[in-house]
Amino acid sequence: MKKIVLLLLFSPLLLIGQTSLLDAEKLIENKQPLKAEKDLILFINNNSNNLQATELLGDAYGHQKKWDEAIEQYKQLVDAKPAEANYHYKYGGALGMKALIISKIRALSIIGDVKEAFLKAAELDPNHIDARWALVELYMQLPGIIGGSKSKSFKYANELEKLSKVDGYLAKGYIYEYDKEPDLAEKFYKLAIKEGGSITCYDKLTKLYEKEGKSTEAISNLEAAHLKHKRNVMHYQIGKVCADYNVQLEKGEFCLKVYIDNYSSKDGVPKALAYYRLAQIYKHKKDKAESLIWIEKAIKHLPEIEVFKTFKNTLN
Repeated sequence: MKKIVLLLLFSPLLLIGQTSLLDAEKLIENKQPLKAEKDLILFINNNSNNLQATELLGDAYGHQKKWDEAIEQYKQLVDAKPAEANYHYKYGGALGMKALIISKIRALSIIGDVKEAFLKAAELDPNHIDARWALVELYMQLPGIIGGSKSKSFKYANELEKLSKVDGYLAKGYIYEYDKEPDLAEKFYKLAIKEGGSITCYDKLTKLYEKEGKSTEAISNLEAAHLKHKRNVMHYQIGKVCADYNVQLEKGEFCLKVYIDNYSSKDGVPKALAYYRLAQIYKHKKDKAESLIWIEKAIKHLPEIEVFKTFKNTLN
């Protein structure tokens, strides 16, 4: 009887705690990490051993690029549960992000810890896709003198392919693209599209084509992506390529106007950028008056973007 009474007394508190953490998680998902951070700190003050809250606080810090604070939270998780692969992965990720913003000399002192954390995550969980992706990128980006290795990068790309063919193909495409072998990168990105066909797969190939100056191929790939996924943002992407490379201007103009007419916040790219791309297209078409109309619309919507003002000055 006593156990039942205690359960009745404390179960509402447990539910309140769980609700608080769910609310914090939603705040992070809705891009309100600062609010989540404040709520989680209050929660942790009364629940110092709650690992879920600690992880969420680390995530909230990470979304704000407060890498030192995120590292501290994730280190607590690693120390508390050293057999949890994802804790090592997040710890390594936060350390890696810090390494990108500090001096190269200081970064060298923590690269070993980054590598160790990702390797531990991969060792603990043979199915951890994100840890293997991190190792693919890390081994490609590190200079050979401090442990970089294309062969090791391929090792984890092969492991990815066994777990997920799409991820394996994308990883190999990334390796070849990074190593300046665009033909092989194109081959594996196309294999990824054939295998999975996600927006990400198409996007990787489009960006490769843009990098290589292959505007026609980029546009064709975007059109194929739109045919499959019916995403309005593809209209913007097609217009962007047309504007950047001064090709297929009528198609670019049409697509950008379709994007604007069908725009919603879920499209991701602000309408002001579509206005800017239209201004570029009209400048290419020698219609400066129409170009001025669209760039002024862009500036009105996003006045803080300097590139819009710079472009307007070219019309004078």
